[in-house]
Amino acid sequence: MRANAFICLIATIAFLHPAVYAADEADAIVGQWVTSKGEARFDISESKGKYNGKIVWLKEPKYPPGDEEAGKPVRDRKNPDESKRDRPIIGLELLKGLTYAERNTWKDGTIYNADDGKTYRCLATLKTPDKLHLRGYIGISLVGATTVWTRYKEPETSRKEQPKEGEKK
Repeated sequence: MRANAFICLIATIAFLHPAVYAADEADAIVGQWVTSKGEARFDISESKGKYNGKIVWLKEPKYPPGDEEAGKPVRDRKNPDESKRDRPIIGLELLKGLTYAERNTWKDGTIYNADDGKTYRCLATLKTPDKLHLRGYIGISLVGATTVWTRYKEPETSRKEQPKEGEKK
């Protein structure tokens, strides 16, 4: 009898704990995310019930030596629409229109792959508070590829001891 009461108590505490609810809210994907290879950082935000993501940082913001555009800022040069090929990648909204479905899943969005210039349907699943699985696909989600992004955490900086009031810096 005591074991059953203890199990019920633990289950109730776990069910009522705020962290359990936080992970299942629509805004749980809002924030900055690092791509699987660490080459880019996206900022996902919400607007009118839709979740969109734009690139805010690139590991290599300029084309490398040996590239025909070496030293120039990376741009959307593989876009099938020639009029969009001069757009800088930083600031470009590549993730568009995700809507919260349920149970840490967002659907009905699109993701643009600047590497191949193609746009794919997108499904996002928050597996843990810091791991976002994005599935890009054509037609049905069974035919596609999944990438895992990690929530960006601001690096800890070494902080020097601040002088006390009245002391010289």
